[in-house]
Amino acid sequence: MKVGDLCLFYHSVNEKSIVGIAKVVKEYYKDPTTDDHRWYVMDVEPVRKLKRSITLAEVKAEPRLNDMQLVKYSRLSVQSVKEDEFGIILEMSEQ
Repeated sequence: MKVGDLCLFYHSVNEKSIVGIAKVVKEYYKDPTTDDHRWYVMDVEPVRKLKRSITLAEVKAEPRLNDMQLVKYSRLSVQSVKEDEFGIILEMSEQ
């Protein structure tokens, strides 16, 4: 992800919901909290909260999102979101 890219903010523990939009403000860099060379972080800042949170169950129930990485690999911390998927999530949050 590049500086300025928008991303969906997902609560992955109890809520399992997409709750907002964030913006990348610093590209990935080595995680300073670990010596594990495989761990990286990036800095994001909130842009806005979604009008309505979208649960993982709702994402899985939406046929247009069947190929979304969140459906197939919900345990990954960072995932690609296609432009049309991003739009569908925003549309769903407005309903």
